Amino acid sequence: MQDKNEQIVADFLQHREELGDDIMADVENMLGVKPFIFSAMRERPDTFVLSSLADYKTGRPDSLSPKTAELIAIAAAAGAGADNCLKVHIRAAQKEGATRDEILDTIMIAAMMGKTKILASALRLLPEDK
Repeated sequence: MQDKNEQIVADFLQHREELGDDIMADVENMLGVKPFIFSAMRERPDTFVLSSLADYKTGRPDSLSPKTAELIAIAAAAGAGADNCLKVHIRAAQKEGATRDEILDTIMIAAMMGKTKILASALRLLPEDK
């Protein structure tokens, strides 16, 4: 990295503690809980601030409503088998106005895509009868 950019990052990271506090408060307000991984990552303040800011911007893009972003997070968590994340994002989606039916349909779509992945891979390997 160029010296001037290293200095910009170093100046930014001088505020890591107050940024970390703000991020934790914002995430708790957004999700209704302080995620376990965030609490653990705070042990590395530089990495926490840089990583969590990227996640925050990715998880709540300007192009999507918060409810839509949470429904997508539910689908991704379901597909990844991330049960704790799934619980957090279901509550967050409800907080953003998602109905039980919207959440159920989101989970059903995620399950359909998971099934399709298995079938597409496995059936390509199935020998044809000859």
